[in-house]
Amino acid sequence: MEASIAIHGGAGTLPVAALGGGIADEYHAGLRKALLAGWGVLAKAGRALDAVTAAVMVLEDDPLFNAARGAVLTSGGMLEMDSGVMSGRERDAGAVAGICGPRNPILAARAVMEHSGAVLMTGKGAEDFLRSQGIAFEPAQYFMTQRRIDALHLELRRRAAGAADERSDADRHGTVGAVARDGFGDLAAGTSTGGMTAKPPGRIGDTPIFGAGTYADNATCAVSATGTGEVFMRYTAAAEIAARIRHGRQSLQQAAYDVVAELAVRGGDGGLIAIGPSGLPVLPFNSTGMYRGYVGPDGVPHTAIHREAYR
Repeated sequence: MEASIAIHGGAGTLPVAALGGGIADEYHAGLRKALLAGWGVLAKAGRALDAVTAAVMVLEDDPLFNAARGAVLTSGGMLEMDSGVMSGRERDAGAVAGICGPRNPILAARAVMEHSGAVLMTGKGAEDFLRSQGIAFEPAQYFMTQRRIDALHLELRRRAAGAADERSDADRHGTVGAVARDGFGDLAAGTSTGGMTAKPPGRIGDTPIFGAGTYADNATCAVSATGTGEVFMRYTAAAEIAARIRHGRQSLQQAAYDVVAELAVRGGDGGLIAIGPSGLPVLPFNSTGMYRGYVGPDGVPHTAIHREAYR
């Protein structure tokens, strides 16, 4: 089998006009670093699950992206993060929701998958379990950035004034994720997010909901989504792509692009990355942009932000 990996840094992109002065280069560098971390696993005959974990961890550590360090804040000024990971071989899956503390939520999700006997954990019980597994924790201040604090205050003032929402996608939401196929033919997907700026406390999006924002099945595809989570959940976006491949005999490209287009009609702004048992990944989106990239069997990384040609 030919290994391949794709990543996204969220559909919450800055507008083209705001990416001058080297800012675009910073995003491309962050995407490339994550891609190479994941590809480095695959190039050494590593497993898809390890590759997506490595790639997502890099994006979680980068404050440019809305996951872990650099995550957005709830309307109450708190951090509540979601993450999910899934292996396509046996559909093993693990997720955490509404947590703050684990330095890398993707590792927390993987610990749930591999050691808890559960699929989704939240609250103090999740935190106690993760500490028992040796997951590294950080104080809330580690995750907060001035950019996200400013975005929250701006949104709260807008709501108080009853003004129209004219924020950029980057100020509203974002997610990070990865999908991979290894040389053994196994697929995997991982996703991590801080959610939506000024979301209600307790709100959980599509990231930790398998079949919505994260999904992997060796027979069909692996998917990681980003965007309006409520719509992706209601229409089980990731599982819908898999169903069209399995039952409708559609190609990965047709199924993924059609689902993303249909979600737009239903108010689902965003995109996704997907990979199948063969061929290159697909990276469709209906938003103004999506931080994204992929590496094919040739080992060459490609990254893009809006609808420009890949670098």
